[in-house]
Amino acid sequence: MALAVLALAQPVQSHAAAAIATAVAAAAGASGGIAADDAVTIVATDTSAGGAAAIGAAIGAAGASASDAAYAGAVQTVLVTTRRRVESSQNVPTPMSVLGEDVLDGSRTYRVQDLPQLLPSTTVNYVHARQMSFAVRGLGNNPASDGLEGSVGVYLDNVYLARPGMAAFDALDIAQLELLRGPQGTLFGKNTTAGVLNIASKKPTFNTERIADLSLGQYGHKQGRFVLNGELADGVAGRLTAYASRDDGYITNRYDGGKVQGGDRNGVRAQVLVEKSKDFNLRVIADYHEEDSNNGTLVFYSAGPSGRALTQAKLVGASPVPDPKERAVNLDTGSHVAVHQGGASAEANWTFAGDAKLTSVTAYRFWAFTPQNDDGLPVPVGLNAGASTRHKQFTQELRWATPSGQPLESVFGAYYYRQKLSNNSFNVNGPLNDLYNGTPAGAWSNVTSTAPAWLDVDSYALFAQSTWHATPKLDVTAGARVTYEDKSARITRNAPIGPAVTGAVLASRNGRYGAFDSGVVELSQNSPTALLNVGYKVNPDVLLYSSLSHGEKSGGINLSVPGAGGIASLLVGTERANAFEAGVKSQWFDNNLQLNGNVYATIVHGYQSNAYDPVSRTSYLTNAGDVRTRGVELELVATPTRGLTLRSNVSFNDASYLAYTNAPCPPERSATFCDLSGRNALVNAPRWIANASAQYAHRAGEGLQAYVNANYSYRGATYGTLDASEYSKIPAYSISNFSLGLRSTRGAAWDVSLWVKNAFDKHYYTSMWNSNFGSYNAVIGTPRTVGVTGRYEF
Repeated sequence: MALAVLALAQPVQSHAAAAIATAVAAAAGASGGIAADDAVTIVATDTSAGGAAAIGAAIGAAGASASDAAYAGAVQTVLVTTRRRVESSQNVPTPMSVLGEDVLDGSRTYRVQDLPQLLPSTTVNYVHARQMSFAVRGLGNNPASDGLEGSVGVYLDNVYLARPGMAAFDALDIAQLELLRGPQGTLFGKNTTAGVLNIASKKPTFNTERIADLSLGQYGHKQGRFVLNGELADGVAGRLTAYASRDDGYITNRYDGGKVQGGDRNGVRAQVLVEKSKDFNLRVIADYHEEDSNNGTLVFYSAGPSGRALTQAKLVGASPVPDPKERAVNLDTGSHVAVHQGGASAEANWTFAGDAKLTSVTAYRFWAFTPQNDDGLPVPVGLNAGASTRHKQFTQELRWATPSGQPLESVFGAYYYRQKLSNNSFNVNGPLNDLYNGTPAGAWSNVTSTAPAWLDVDSYALFAQSTWHATPKLDVTAGARVTYEDKSARITRNAPIGPAVTGAVLASRNGRYGAFDSGVVELSQNSPTALLNVGYKVNPDVLLYSSLSHGEKSGGINLSVPGAGGIASLLVGTERANAFEAGVKSQWFDNNLQLNGNVYATIVHGYQSNAYDPVSRTSYLTNAGDVRTRGVELELVATPTRGLTLRSNVSFNDASYLAYTNAPCPPERSATFCDLSGRNALVNAPRWIANASAQYAHRAGEGLQAYVNANYSYRGATYGTLDASEYSKIPAYSISNFSLGLRSTRGAAWDVSLWVKNAFDKHYYTSMWNSNFGSYNAVIGTPRTVGVTGRYEF
């Protein structure tokens, strides 16, 4: 029998190891321990360092390892502590998706922008680290939102990442990823309206571990990683991970024949675990990552109904590459991105008499982003444009968990979040700018404009959640949260720098680049969150559940000079979500099949989304009316034979505007505002998403194991921009990835695999963006890439 242990959302202390081992043994049908031939996978999301080490020690005593489990057998039972007691995840009345190390490694998934190929109901809009967003069930596509947090919360080792782009690094030492869907906030961290993505890195252990791996592939792909782990002193363990990656890029720049959409990324992560008693443990983490790349290169997708973008380009003797399928651009200055980010965190866990627990998570993080963006042409129209960002945040979380195993189990918490952010929007125009834009000679050409802004945020929250075990079959859970936030900002634009002009020419220049000062803009709001959940165990293998929840996310402040909307458009209102969910979790055929499904409906008032002002040519955040999403999600895990694991998920999402009467109009419409009410027109919200994967391993000889992995991902067609233009639709696409390899099972541990991503070389688009004169640019997906990875443990 194959067995997996998953510890979620609750610190598990060392002294619980024996209890966990007993629970594992009971689930496995053993008496007092785990049979030596049982396959055990340890997946520890949001656990304390000491708890993870204890679980590992308990499992290790039974003679099994996570590495063996990934290929020796299938995941049959997942133990969780989401409700502050050890239980199967099939007993927890909420939908959750967890990707373990075996799935991530088998599919060569180490970038968050590739997660939609594995997770249900998930999309990621990605251009570069600043213009990146996560969406769940169609909600959350609001990138480049310096003045606003995302609808989907992203956490790294229990630390909230305020900017989605802070997760844009190579995740090469990850234990697992966890996706929670729907409003969150009554158990931990920041309040969110659409969901949470939890990223958990591997924790230090007291076993010596040394790992080196190297990957080589097409388009100049090179990636290396080194891991050193072990005991530093009595009761003290450490873990050090370092990586370096390089890609030459897969888009050809015809201006100079080079490749773009690649670059260098590297980082280091150091951890120390202190665990000298069963009553206290401390985990300290420090990390640093940097990127030097030409990511952010967009291809020309459509000239829109007028074709004016091509006409204006011809005026200056240039033309973009008209066919995006050629995977080519024609840029004189090119794009460049520099990212520097890092931070430190300390998680402390205390256990008191009666098994009550106190958890403290203290963290500081910084993120610095500097871009250079080309105008898309091989002539000097625009020399550089973009917005640099400097972000700093401090977070403090305290949680008190009452003893587990009682009729009423509760968690009480407090959370503080402090942010200081500054950005600078800039434009550096070339000598052909006026001719291209049709402005008076001397108005915009050779003009430089800078627009600095700053934002301060203080967020305070209290939260609580309790589960009442009314009967052995019935659980009732209620939770609440109140969040209060103060935000203040100031948006300015300096007087433009350029050749001296007067009259109508000066008026044209000031109309586009004139000095501006918003003064201090302030926003203070309360944002409540609530949850009511009921779970009923029909029999040991079937759980029925339903829930009602309300989530709110406070408004924000646009940190860009306003267009026609004036200063009033700087403020973005609160996003409020009311959600209903009902589902079933079931196990069949002696746990060889797990089949889970749920239906949901969410109504969001004041949905926050990203819009484009064609006059000022800037993106800004706005409240895009009222939105309804409703659908069905199915997830399956099957083990038809030993060594073979099949996973699949499919989701149908009907996402539409209930009321959005003042939407921006697409270029094919001449009206000032358009009515999108009743239309399935949310940005990047496909109706159908499906993923499927297979993992198979088999003994290939004495001390050898061969394995193969395959995964398939499908996404339906969707609108790519808020204006719901027919010219910005993202076509449906599918992607297939494969890998096969050979590894040792005795003696020195080594592993060699051959892999191919996008095996059938499908041309696809991940996001669309408004551009000049009603045209659209696109981000294209990675073409077929073949490579090899070697790993050695010594």
